[in-house]
Amino acid sequence: MALLSKLAPVMQSRDARFFGMLSSGAFLYWIYCTSRGGSKIRLLQDEVKFVTQESSGANKKKIQVNSEFLKSLRRILKILVPGIWTPEASFLLLVATTLVIRSMCDIWMIHNGTLIESAIISKDLNRFIRNLSEFVLAMPAISLVNNVLKFGLNELKLRFRTRLSNHLYDNYLKGFTYYKMSNLDNRISNADQLLTQDVEKFCDSVVELYSNISKPILDILIYVQKLTQAIGGQAPSVMILYLILSGSVLTHLRRPISKFTVTEQRLEGEFRFVNSRLITNSEEVAFYQGNIREKKNIDSSFGRLVQHLRKFISFRFNMGFIDNIIAKYLATCVGFTVVAYPYLTASKLASAEYKTRMQDYYRSGRMLVKLAEAIGRLVLAGRELTRLAGFTARVQELMTVLGDLNAGTYQRTMLDNKLINGAVAKPLIANSGKVICEDNVIRFEKVPLVTPNGDVLVKELNFEVHAGQNVLVCGPNGCGKSSLFRILGGLWPVFGGTLTKPSAGKLFYIPQRPYMTLGTLRDQVIYPDSMSDMASRGFTDESLRELLSHVQLEYILEREKGWDAIADWMDVLSGGEKQRIAMARVFYHKPQFAILDECTSAVSVDVEDNMYQYCSEVGITLFTVSHRKSLWKHHEYYLQMDGRGSFEFKPIQADTLEFGS
Repeated sequence: MALLSKLAPVMQSRDARFFGMLSSGAFLYWIYCTSRGGSKIRLLQDEVKFVTQESSGANKKKIQVNSEFLKSLRRILKILVPGIWTPEASFLLLVATTLVIRSMCDIWMIHNGTLIESAIISKDLNRFIRNLSEFVLAMPAISLVNNVLKFGLNELKLRFRTRLSNHLYDNYLKGFTYYKMSNLDNRISNADQLLTQDVEKFCDSVVELYSNISKPILDILIYVQKLTQAIGGQAPSVMILYLILSGSVLTHLRRPISKFTVTEQRLEGEFRFVNSRLITNSEEVAFYQGNIREKKNIDSSFGRLVQHLRKFISFRFNMGFIDNIIAKYLATCVGFTVVAYPYLTASKLASAEYKTRMQDYYRSGRMLVKLAEAIGRLVLAGRELTRLAGFTARVQELMTVLGDLNAGTYQRTMLDNKLINGAVAKPLIANSGKVICEDNVIRFEKVPLVTPNGDVLVKELNFEVHAGQNVLVCGPNGCGKSSLFRILGGLWPVFGGTLTKPSAGKLFYIPQRPYMTLGTLRDQVIYPDSMSDMASRGFTDESLRELLSHVQLEYILEREKGWDAIADWMDVLSGGEKQRIAMARVFYHKPQFAILDECTSAVSVDVEDNMYQYCSEVGITLFTVSHRKSLWKHHEYYLQMDGRGSFEFKPIQADTLEFGS
């Protein structure tokens, strides 16, 4: 309070409130106005253009840092700050208020420093001690203001990242979007990079830009007012003119930064992908002794990244050299020149007494230096704006793709239309088929088996299966067995016809290599349920033990020391154990239909018989893909696809069983 009372003679509270409101809202208001297509307010006139290469390599999209870019930024800001009465808005206000107080502290320090130096020159010991004591007493308050500002900025970055990450993950993990992004749509190949690094850098960049624009604007407004009162309007006018000229020059020179930023993030994502791919396939690579080849792949990816970063470093070195000269040193020279003009020419200031002239010069000179620094920071903020353009483009691309996938549309390189019976096939349209939810039946009516890139495996698939009628699916590799299940499971779109099936929760799929989640042994059996879900379904640990007995896996409880054991189950369990855990998972969920895709290949025949018999007892209808002849006796129908577009769906008769056995 003592510090603020000292500030009152220096700066009127009404002006402080006005400048605070104007500067704190300047950044967001500038975005709002320009995003509406207006050219009335443009802090930095920019025609920066850059090109992003889509992961498919087929299309190039031009993005400009203009009203379209600002519209994208505004859409993201609505996610970051969803309303006035939110913590994020409170921290924005805290940062703005702290910036105002910090500028007031700067002016007070200039005023107090001038008095201290005047006392030294005048040899006034009492005044020197008094002013120096005031400065010492004010230091804790000034330090507190600076650290509150840092705290507000850091907390704002974290809250922005939390808001944006939650929004993106809500859409990324909605339905099968995460699957479709990597398997159906080829616009984004490194979603993990976008969801982690790019989101963090975007939030850091937007908060830094908010600070780097608000504080200089506030300083410029304050110092222009003070200097106009002290030495006239010529000096501030010259400095503002210098701001416009230098900003235009530097903005033009910084145009490549956006392109550099986008390319850097893309290459970083590719490098992460190569490393994660090696980790995922480490066993296969080790069997082939492919470490030398994989090192070449990693070296190649890393080399491209290093080469780009080196170019970026060289550009920033050259640009930094020019930035320092124009935005700092030359601005300071201009400041010295304009502040010296009233004192070196015939004016009231030049004719004043030496002591008065000295005090006015120190006060005005330091305020003008601060004005020059503020102008320099505002000019340099354009550099952060171009970087933000790159991150905004990346985040906006991710949001666009997520929106498209959640709406049921995707973009992928499609195969050319093929000739069928001498005629060109009809164009394929994703999701043009009809899907009907109905219990205890699966019916395909003129449904084509089509891969996401447009490759037609079966022109029209027609068959009907009711609950209790197990089906054995067979055929050569690539005939469409996995495609059938992906369409049935809703992973792939339906390109035509009518598909009737139970709702998603009543279908269960077990692949040849079952997925083991992070968590306890219990979590492996009840996945994707939680313990609370398990309790609500009426299951206990003892009932889970009974499920393990049906797959002859009770011993694993003693071996792993109970249900609460935590381990890397993908490595701890053998192939057969994982397949039996997956079958216990089917028994736990008890779906109407279960799709078993070679999921008993590592299980002995006697255990396999017990599992199939239990499925029959509890009413789970099976779609089985297997080459084991011993499984024919557990099925009533077979679906045979020949890999050339034809299929056969027939009941399994006695002669078929004899053939199968």
